[in-house]
Amino acid sequence: MITVPCSLKKMIATRTRPDTSGARRRANRGAVRNNLRVIPLGGLEEVGRNMTVFEYGKDIVIVDMGLQFPEEDMPGIDYIIPNSDYLRGKEKNIRGVIITHGHYDHIGAIPHLIPKLGNPPVFATELTRGIIMKRQEEYKNPITIKTVKKIDRLKLGIFDIEFFHVNHTIPDGVGVSIGTPVGTVIATGDFKFDHSPIGDAPADIAKIARIGSEGVLALLSDSTDSQTPGYSISESTIKKNLDEVLEHTSGRIIVATFSSLISRIQQLIQLSEKYGRKVAIDGYSMKTNVEIARTLGYLEVRKNTLIPINEVNDHPDSKVTIICTGAQGEDKAVLMRIVNNEHRFVKIHKNDTIVFSSSVVPGNERTVQGLKDGLYRRGARVIHNDMLDVHAGGHARQEDLKMMINLLRPKYLIPVHGHYYMRRLHGELAEQVGMSLENVFIGSNGQVIEFDYRGNGKLMDEKAPSSYVMVDGLGVGDIGQVVLRDRQVLAKDGMFTIVTIIDSKTKRVIGEPQVTSRGFIYVKENFDLVNATKKKVKDVVHNATSKDEKVNWAYVKDNIRDTVGQFLYSKTQRRPMVLPVVIEV
Repeated sequence: MITVPCSLKKMIATRTRPDTSGARRRANRGAVRNNLRVIPLGGLEEVGRNMTVFEYGKDIVIVDMGLQFPEEDMPGIDYIIPNSDYLRGKEKNIRGVIITHGHYDHIGAIPHLIPKLGNPPVFATELTRGIIMKRQEEYKNPITIKTVKKIDRLKLGIFDIEFFHVNHTIPDGVGVSIGTPVGTVIATGDFKFDHSPIGDAPADIAKIARIGSEGVLALLSDSTDSQTPGYSISESTIKKNLDEVLEHTSGRIIVATFSSLISRIQQLIQLSEKYGRKVAIDGYSMKTNVEIARTLGYLEVRKNTLIPINEVNDHPDSKVTIICTGAQGEDKAVLMRIVNNEHRFVKIHKNDTIVFSSSVVPGNERTVQGLKDGLYRRGARVIHNDMLDVHAGGHARQEDLKMMINLLRPKYLIPVHGHYYMRRLHGELAEQVGMSLENVFIGSNGQVIEFDYRGNGKLMDEKAPSSYVMVDGLGVGDIGQVVLRDRQVLAKDGMFTIVTIIDSKTKRVIGEPQVTSRGFIYVKENFDLVNATKKKVKDVVHNATSKDEKVNWAYVKDNIRDTVGQFLYSKTQRRPMVLPVVIEV
């Protein structure tokens, strides 16, 4: 159990509600009293797509600009980014974009949105900046990104910006304090409290408490792990368990984890060095992040520890550790290629131990289970988090969330970064530590939250556009609901194409309509259904041409689509996409 220093407990216990009268007095001096508007454009109904707009008068600051990975019913979509239509026409008012840390759910939309928003300056800590700039090499649009330190203060228009260090699964994470004329608003970013982290310093609890003592109007706090009781597991505990695995393993160790989990990679490198193992890093994103972290001094590696993946077979199995991507069962990731015997240099050996040092992302359970089955079939030993704590999440558990609320003592809580139930549970935790549920705002993406000069907040009926903007290849936003629905139909029931050739003089069908089916039926084994469908098409054409010499072929095509669609459903209880083609010759 994590212990809190007595002095800090006393500070928390004796602190009263924050006094925002100073902020109100500052606002009263101005000729115009504006309301502070907080508009989350993403991150309130999903895990990912995090982006929040803070607007006061003609000054705007944005915190984070992330992507969301596609859901199961989004075939072909690469990822989803926030809708920035609310900011159209306000580009000149954007004083800066602040990034809390280097995960894609907080930085992934930058290449797409920053140029669209007039290239406002982006502010990020050193490692976060490095990851952003490396990804930016894939895009031609230059961006202005400025490095900030955790001790820095910024003046962005009307806003006074201050940072505080938090722990996460990647170093250099920060929370953001935003001073406004109506009060101070805090955005925690993704965080947890780890008093003995690996490759990072503990969260700056003293600074967080100091900011809280000065008065906090509203707290936007991470809700992703609000359903898990207790305190977050420390990375030092994970290192201890991994140490036991390496100590008692005689063969190769293959560890699959997230490519951005720099602290876990650091642990594995240190432990491998302890037991005389060479380390091979594999996976494009992981090798990129390791290169950035080493260059910036966030990853310590002894000389000759790292070897190329093509040299793993040059060393005894007992002297090799492989750290790779693919813990979620991604098709092209390293671990899946190894299991499928498609990797050029790594084949599963019967004395291999595979460690899944990651949580399973919701929706990937079946894929990950299939991956484990494949490893066992090849004779490998598998260790995962249900067997031993070999992974610690980067998000605050219930006691951490209570601690953050107690340190900052906000007047209002805005749970963010999570699905509705996660944010609702977060609100209940706030009630347990003395907050009124009336002061907990659980809105939806795009819903405006306003605070007046007296420091009174309200969840408004007004909503900014927050619909999905889908990225598919080079296309951004060109895949709408109609196209997505077509893809869903094709994925579910397939396609049925029927080509009909018409004699332009007689208006009669020439020969037989030609049928093509993809993903619906196998034509050669369904002659009766196909022939019956052809007859339906002939009947539609005959009825249309027998009534009037001047035929509206567009109407005939629509009629074929409806008639054939209804007929096929009556015979199969499936609704394929019907594509009629009428050719007049």
